Amino acid sequence: MIRLREVTRCFVLGDQRVMGLDAVNLEVAAGEYLAVMGPSGSGKSTLLNILGLLDAPDSGEYWLNGEATAALDENRRADLRSRHIGFVFQSYHLIPRLTALENIELPMVLAGLDPGERRRRSARLVERLNLGDRVRHRPAELSGGQRQRVAIARAMVMQPSLLLADEPTGNLDSHSGAEVVALLEELNGEGLTLLVVTHDPAIGGRARRRLSMLDGRIIDDLQQGQGDARR
Repeated sequence: MIRLREVTRCFVLGDQRVMGLDAVNLEVAAGEYLAVMGPSGSGKSTLLNILGLLDAPDSGEYWLNGEATAALDENRRADLRSRHIGFVFQSYHLIPRLTALENIELPMVLAGLDPGERRRRSARLVERLNLGDRVRHRPAELSGGQRQRVAIARAMVMQPSLLLADEPTGNLDSHSGAEVVALLEELNGEGLTLLVVTHDPAIGGRARRRLSMLDGRIIDDLQQGQGDARR
């Protein structure tokens, strides 16, 4: 599903050049569950942005579902994002003025889906994520766990094959965090490819595969047995 070959991304900060990614190679099969770990500045977020087509490499190649993406224009990249990739962020990135339901439906509105299809898809997710009594509430009226469930519903409403989660439990209490992790793992169990960026070793230990990053490089790629990963 994912293939990176010698992907490099460099940033200029003042008079310094910082390697966000340094000749990274990576292959991810459909349905995998990966955790990406490492200290701040190790390249985790840069990798996530490249995989999510939010940024493009300076050099190297990135294939997503067999399509080379490095040289695509922004319109084509946006189309691929819409059809194949969902995002979940630590800070939720919900639009404050919209209700929970409107936030969930927003990707479908932007994609031009008809109102009937929008209602069908959103209704299924609202029921599954137990948001029925919160759909008319705005983000400020929701708990952190509820906001993250809305964000997950929004990420899933376009039925992506890849879900990228950046510190998805970082702003949650332990109970809400455990619920979010269980939901993400449930989606992965249904075939969704799941990549989670995290500082939490407990979450990293649950994934079937753990990547460790440092200075823009993947320094360790550990396959973990399912018994260990779901302990």
